[in-house]
Amino acid sequence: MKRLRWGVLSTSRFAQQKIVPAMQDCQYAEVTAIASRDRDKASEVASRLGIAKVHDSYESLLADPEIEVVYNPLPNHLHVPLSIAALEAGKHVLCEKPLGLDAADATRLLEAAQRHPHLKVMEAFMYRFHPQWQTAQQLVAAGRIGRPLTIHSFFSYFNTDPANVRNREGIGGGGLLDIGCYCISLARFIFGDEPRRVVGLIENDPDFRVDRRASAILDFGERTATFTCSTQLVPYQRVQILGDRGRIEIEVPFNQMPDRPARLFVDSAGELEEVILPPSNQYTIQGDLFSLAVINDTPVPTPLEDAISNMRVIDAVFASARRGSWVDLD
Repeated sequence: MKRLRWGVLSTSRFAQQKIVPAMQDCQYAEVTAIASRDRDKASEVASRLGIAKVHDSYESLLADPEIEVVYNPLPNHLHVPLSIAALEAGKHVLCEKPLGLDAADATRLLEAAQRHPHLKVMEAFMYRFHPQWQTAQQLVAAGRIGRPLTIHSFFSYFNTDPANVRNREGIGGGGLLDIGCYCISLARFIFGDEPRRVVGLIENDPDFRVDRRASAILDFGERTATFTCSTQLVPYQRVQILGDRGRIEIEVPFNQMPDRPARLFVDSAGELEEVILPPSNQYTIQGDLFSLAVINDTPVPTPLEDAISNMRVIDAVFASARRGSWVDLD
């Protein structure tokens, strides 16, 4: 069984705690190298996580002929340039969300990918691969809630650390890019459509000057999606998908723990059902699905065009908040 050799750009806490342990359970992938500008830190992380090779620069990892796939969890402003550099080095790329700082930035990566059609590139929206979201999509398609007409999502945490990249202006900080992107993505995923227009309201942190609370309405024509995301509220997440004959509630829609069952509540024609799914790791599933696309030379599960469309909606929410009016996406 072929297992692709993956290299990780950076020793971020997210990569250490979530991605690398999950990837080590993959059938078709193995993390064999990690890079950091701080070699001592990279060596410590590699030793603790059982990674064979350490690089003291991103460029060194990209030049490593043994690495086949690069995972890019760097701060948002480095998603596009380092992913393009990986493509130019002949590597497949799984890049963290959001794909770029805005749609124009993300389009640069799409154009680079088109110049290297033999290489696979994908945005790492792992939630879509979790069985709870696959189940929710299937229930909607099967008509369990009738016509799906509105979706409401909420995603928040509390973080006022000035050194945290999410609170730094100019490098893609703020809640809308970090977690609001999920709320937009899931509405597009469930409806299988793009919003016609959006209206948004954003509050910025007076010191960090990045958005700390954002709310928006996405108009899909006869359907709507609403959401609120925040980096300075009590930690909470929930999604409600409502139709004319029922609803689906996802208890932990985004950060479902891999060692706990997932729960969906399905209210269909007045009958409430609790759907319990066995524990699974959405990051492991994502790693294997991307690796299989590389091994079999098939399309990646989520094309870059989807990522560009998501960025366009994010851009429109920002623009609406600045203008104080609806922004058309047609």
